[in-house]
Amino acid sequence: MPSKSTQQTPSASALIDARIAELADWRGALLARLRALVRAAEPGIVEEWKWRTPVWSHHGILCTGESYRQVVKMTFARGAALPDPAGLFNSSLDGNVRRAIDFREGEAIDEAALTALVQAAAALNRAPPPRR
Repeated sequence: MPSKSTQQTPSASALIDARIAELADWRGALLARLRALVRAAEPGIVEEWKWRTPVWSHHGILCTGESYRQVVKMTFARGAALPDPAGLFNSSLDGNVRRAIDFREGEAIDEAALTALVQAAAALNRAPPPRR
């Protein structure tokens, strides 16, 4: 048996693959679809695994993909600062920083609007902080 120091830790992508397979229902399929949309939206997006949750980053956290019994939730770390002309945000609306989208089984996804939201989040993360 290899020692702990020689064992390889699974990559974040492998852990996300495992989460999708573990769900084995509509939530896994939806999480896989959301993952593909996020990864295609912006070059350089990095997959991470934090808090036992898929995280997508680009110059900081963009969003997470959490799975619950009734919803798959995408939480945008700086969502309150993002334009949302399509009105995708439908959860965590009272916070000062985060915003989320709850996707329920069978609901349509506005892929163009979600792609634009991910791109806006990446642009916000790349932007220099405002001068004081």
